[in-house]
Amino acid sequence: MDEPGTAGRRALLTLGAAVLLGGCSAATADAKPSSAATKRRHPTPSAALQARCVPPAKSELHGSRPQNHVPCGAADIALTIDDGPDPTWTPKILALLASLHIKATFCVIGREAKAHPGLVADVVHAGHAVANHTYTHRFLVGVGAGQVHSEIARASDAVVAATGVRPTHFRAPGGEWSRTVLAECRAQGLAPLDWSVDPRDWSRPGTSSIISTIMRTTRPGSIILEHDGGGNRSQTLQALTVALPRLLDQGYRFVQP
Repeated sequence: MDEPGTAGRRALLTLGAAVLLGGCSAATADAKPSSAATKRRHPTPSAALQARCVPPAKSELHGSRPQNHVPCGAADIALTIDDGPDPTWTPKILALLASLHIKATFCVIGREAKAHPGLVADVVHAGHAVANHTYTHRFLVGVGAGQVHSEIARASDAVVAATGVRPTHFRAPGGEWSRTVLAECRAQGLAPLDWSVDPRDWSRPGTSSIISTIMRTTRPGSIILEHDGGGNRSQTLQALTVALPRLLDQGYRFVQP
């Protein structure tokens, strides 16, 4: 089935932003959003919160090792969303992020971008960044240099074909890095992007578990890993509906790596 037109998709995203939070609230007792979930907040980060900052190492910022943190002035953190785009879950997550005025980084699989170019275009149109997550989501440790090159180059080409924008970051599937992968990132001008907060939402551990991990382990400088593809992401959506407003209430500010 062909994708709906771009205007229609964006109208649905706008509508979804208005109704999503209420629709998710009944899913689980743990997933009840705060009463101010749809309001934009700009609280001043407390000194105690800023004191928990974990800044990136110089080697992370220079690309010689994968980036696990962002500079954490003003209690900055980053949200990254992997394995899409997905026709069911990507629009719902986009609607949630729009309702909270949060910008994220979507690490897309090239073959999914090729199959759903309009969704990748929607991600960019909404102001989010798009990162390269290989063409087939193949784990790259032990893979030859030629195939590593192909996996990364084909994914970037698929993103460019969908959006006209070339990715600037690469995320290795499974967080598996090697000298060959890092060398290919340098050759293709891609910064290696990892994470520091992993709720393992891909394994569907339960909405409350995802929320708990995010809230317990996030601190200024954190890069949070979530997923919009690869399976049923209802737990991820419900958890983000709760956790993201809580993080905003605490004074965190979402940035892109």
